[in-house]
Amino acid sequence: MNDCIIETAGLTKLYGSQKSVSDLNIHVRRGRIYGLLGRNGAGKTTTMKMLLGLTAPSSGELHIFGEDIRTAAREILPRVGSLIESPGFYPNLTGTENLKIFAVLRDVKQHNAIQNALELVGLPYRDKKLYAQYSLGMKQRLAIALAIMHNPELLILDEPINGLDPIGIAEVRSFIRELCDAQGKTILISSHILSEIALLADDIGIIDKGKLLEEESLAELESRNGKYIRFILSDANRASSLLARQFKAQDYQIEDKHTLFLMDTSLPMPEMIRCFVEHDITVSEAHLCEDTLEDYFKKVTGGVGIA
Repeated sequence: MNDCIIETAGLTKLYGSQKSVSDLNIHVRRGRIYGLLGRNGAGKTTTMKMLLGLTAPSSGELHIFGEDIRTAAREILPRVGSLIESPGFYPNLTGTENLKIFAVLRDVKQHNAIQNALELVGLPYRDKKLYAQYSLGMKQRLAIALAIMHNPELLILDEPINGLDPIGIAEVRSFIRELCDAQGKTILISSHILSEIALLADDIGIIDKGKLLEEESLAELESRNGKYIRFILSDANRASSLLARQFKAQDYQIEDKHTLFLMDTSLPMPEMIRCFVEHDITVSEAHLCEDTLEDYFKKVTGGVGIA
């Protein structure tokens, strides 16, 4: 893909004989949010550390802005902001004071860099509130302010909503989306919270046991999610026979003696229910359902859900 900011080919990381990441091929497109989904321990953090040059790949290719981080780190890293682990902020200093220290350490010279970063994440500039008094949401905001203080083109964020309450999650989700839409930043974000990534990401990569199982736009994945009608009734076998005979239905599945799934959602539900009742089949429930990203994750990984 010519518009890729991040592109890997066969990226692999070994710890002894254990493959933490195996033959990973990801493509993060410019100006989009890429959600890297996987359970805890799936290889998400290791992947991000390799992208940032924090740990060396065992094999494979890795390019950011068309350059290899292993040979061009000095050119690449000033264009990247990251949040991999919680920064070591001083609890007895304010957010502004903490960022001033990091600005000196990182030689950030842009005028109003600290104020602009804080405003972008919705934190006050020169506030007197100490970091120790911050909520979890405010701490995550400050961590992301640190990541964007030098106005990077690319953000790599590892589990930025982990541990937040619903209000904090909504706040962080909102300004991450705004960083992409209003600021034009490309964002790679990892998470094990599928429902939140479904509200945030443009593209999805599903990683499981170190392997990338799927990579698609969210719109494409959603189009694959199945729609179906779920019936709970007194006799699923008799009901399926009626569907086949009266409505010419062919695409259905009997889960047990009381549960029937009909994949053809174009058939009229009220008429089917009326037919069942007329043939002495009691209908307890009839729902039009649609698979979620969680359901798709289960199908792809062949396992249980995530979180």
